[in-house]
Amino acid sequence: MQKLPGPLREVVEQLAGLPGIGPKSALRIALTLLKMPREKAGAVGRSILDLRENLCLCSECACLAESSPCAICSDPERDRAQLCLVAEWDSLLALEQMGLFRGRYLVLGGLLSPLDGVEPGHLEMDRLRRHLASGEVRELILALGATLDAESTASYVKNLVESEFPDVAVSRLAQGIPMGAEVKYMDKETLRQSLMHRQKV
Repeated sequence: MQKLPGPLREVVEQLAGLPGIGPKSALRIALTLLKMPREKAGAVGRSILDLRENLCLCSECACLAESSPCAICSDPERDRAQLCLVAEWDSLLALEQMGLFRGRYLVLGGLLSPLDGVEPGHLEMDRLRRHLASGEVRELILALGATLDAESTASYVKNLVESEFPDVAVSRLAQGIPMGAEVKYMDKETLRQSLMHRQKV
């Protein structure tokens, strides 16, 4: 990369600093931008700046939005008795795209990870407490995933709710064997979760 012209090298280095983009992909993106008409490349640059200027965090659910409160939180048709806890905004998007859940959300801002230095104070635990203290929430749905960090976060939240808000029911998304899979190919943890959360038929 040192042999690249200075301005091109600078863009490649900036792009390569983004998650999931290596030096080769960064160079390919930079060269694509370079080949674009000036107006189109300028529009890409302006849209990136506008992204920072025109988005905010919703004061109620901490998701990315154009205004606060966001469209979901300000929707009077949403069931305020159900609160779905997700780790990141993209999880909220995935659930919303299904169109099945009519409650409200709270974006935790990550998962507990002591090895990475992520403690409860780094997440939206105070915002969660405020929601639960309002008395409107009757069920907290944990939609945090099935990783070790997700499991430890779910355990922490469950203990918090049981000790501070005993009237709030805590549930979680069903976990286990995915559709189309065979038992013999499942790992031990997936089988354990499947047995623990088995359902009547």
